[in-house]
Amino acid sequence: MTNCPTLIVTVGLPARGKTYISKKLTRYLNWIDVPTKEFNVGQYRRECVKIYKSFEFFRPDNEEGLKIRKQCALAALNDVRQFLMDEGGQVAVFDATNTTRERRETILRFAEQNGFKVFFVESVCEDPDVIAENIVQVKLGSPDYTHCNTEEAVADFMKRIKCYENSYQPLDEELDGDLSFIKIIDVGRRYLVNRVQDHIQSRIVYYLMNIHITPRSIYLCRHGESDLNIKGRIGGDSGLSAKGQEFAKSLGQFIQSQNIHDLKVWTSQMKRTIQTAEAVGVPYEQWKALNEIDAGVCEELMYEEIQQRYPLEFALRDQDKYRYRYPKGESYEDLVQRLEPVIMELERQENVLVICHQAVMRCLLAYFLDKTAEELPYLKCPLHTVLKLTPVAYGCKVESVCLNVDAVNTHRDRPSVRLTDTQPLSMSHWSCL
Repeated sequence: MTNCPTLIVTVGLPARGKTYISKKLTRYLNWIDVPTKEFNVGQYRRECVKIYKSFEFFRPDNEEGLKIRKQCALAALNDVRQFLMDEGGQVAVFDATNTTRERRETILRFAEQNGFKVFFVESVCEDPDVIAENIVQVKLGSPDYTHCNTEEAVADFMKRIKCYENSYQPLDEELDGDLSFIKIIDVGRRYLVNRVQDHIQSRIVYYLMNIHITPRSIYLCRHGESDLNIKGRIGGDSGLSAKGQEFAKSLGQFIQSQNIHDLKVWTSQMKRTIQTAEAVGVPYEQWKALNEIDAGVCEELMYEEIQQRYPLEFALRDQDKYRYRYPKGESYEDLVQRLEPVIMELERQENVLVICHQAVMRCLLAYFLDKTAEELPYLKCPLHTVLKLTPVAYGCKVESVCLNVDAVNTHRDRPSVRLTDTQPLSMSHWSCL
């Protein structure tokens, strides 16, 4: 993906959403199979100084505090080097204030010595309401403030911000014109992008220009039970069974009861999702990208039939379900690439109901819940169940709503006995089809 590793460096005063951005960006890059890790310098500081006393630690004239903070930053950079050079990492996110040119120059020298590209992400916000909300939602839950009440914590954190304000040197398009960066102003009202150098930086910029912090919910569900589901056959384009039609009506009643403002409904281009949306009784948009994984020559077969006809294919899929590609079909890895525009649009939107398919829902869930490629193909997404995802500070709250309409179970557990190194199978060796 990248010719040389990339170091993403956050810039900005406290409570400007840097860690929120870092975590989302790390999650996104890992989801698209770019090995990425976040290094939060605040966490290094908390491990070094077990008990936080007050904002005094961050005063610019506190020499001991300055020394400790510098040591923590260097420790984090050493771990960055190890991740990018020894552990196969491609992108490291260095999450800290980095508010002075001196600190940023130190990071640039470190990157140059190790052959890393640097991309700065600065968050600038002067909206007092946004800052206050960030402090309440995120900072008060920090280990720094477990020993004090809300008013004391807010007062202390505001003083901590003041400690940085006098020395803050924002990125400047003239003084820093030779650097690669994006400046995010007032949580996305405006952007300044400078010297984007490669494909990975372009994807980072595009992603950051699509995310927002407006409260919303995303509803994910599969289509109602289909005729092929009942027969235990995968893929195909069959319509809903009687139970599937019953679920579709129940889904419509559930959505109505939620009283969701300006809800958008998305489906695939397959009959079973369209029939489900029709019964919900709201306008919907069809996405080809939401179509179920293409099982190629295995379409409309039962798993037992696949095992009998194509035993090597069956074994290969159990060996690496994420990367295994059906002959003349797709892999989960392919599906993630196909779904990237859907994720981008979901990040741009507010309230959305996505009526999709098992493999598709697994990929979308893996993004929002930060699941690995190994976990993704085995996520449980039962029929006739709605998942309500509500983005919160550093993650996603999940509510599972079963609509109490019986359906067959289409989940296949991870095999208990997997192929080992003593039983190798070549991914390029296809059986006769």
